[in-house]
Amino acid sequence: MTDYYALLGIPRSLNLSLDTLQQRFYELSRQLHPDRFMRKSEAERQAALETSSNLNDAYRTLKDPIKRAEYVLSQEGFEIGEQRSKDVPPELLEEVFELNMALEEMRGGEESARPQLEQAEKNFTSMLESIHTQLQGLFEKYDSNPDRDVLSEIRAVLNRRKYILNLVNEVQKALAPTAYAN
Repeated sequence: MTDYYALLGIPRSLNLSLDTLQQRFYELSRQLHPDRFMRKSEAERQAALETSSNLNDAYRTLKDPIKRAEYVLSQEGFEIGEQRSKDVPPELLEEVFELNMALEEMRGGEESARPQLEQAEKNFTSMLESIHTQLQGLFEKYDSNPDRDVLSEIRAVLNRRKYILNLVNEVQKALAPTAYAN
């Protein structure tokens, strides 16, 4: 797998300057653009096309803090999988149980569950904001001392974030005006 940081010629960091990243991406894009290799051999054109594609992938991945963290985790051998419903963070068990009851009521046409779902959406959105702040602190901690224990913490917070994001999406789907009109 291509090392995105090496490809872009920037130091590996979870808290990187998006301006520096963008500037480096544009600079390399101009140098490596496949159109600059049209009069070269087929092998050189193919190599330029592949490098350009990798460069685009690197930029897309590293410009997003969550994708960037997942990328670093995967580079360090941490498994990044899909969130499963049985992976409920223990502190959310009761809230998720109540949420599921309200979601079932709403799906059954019970509009009386709407205020509870609206409140749940606010709570979970607030949790996501808190998680993003927590991740920012962990990114800084990792950058100052790259350590697998910090990466484990980041992975746990990312898993929690993914779970809560799924809950927010479920609630928003249930609250959508046309979600169950048929």
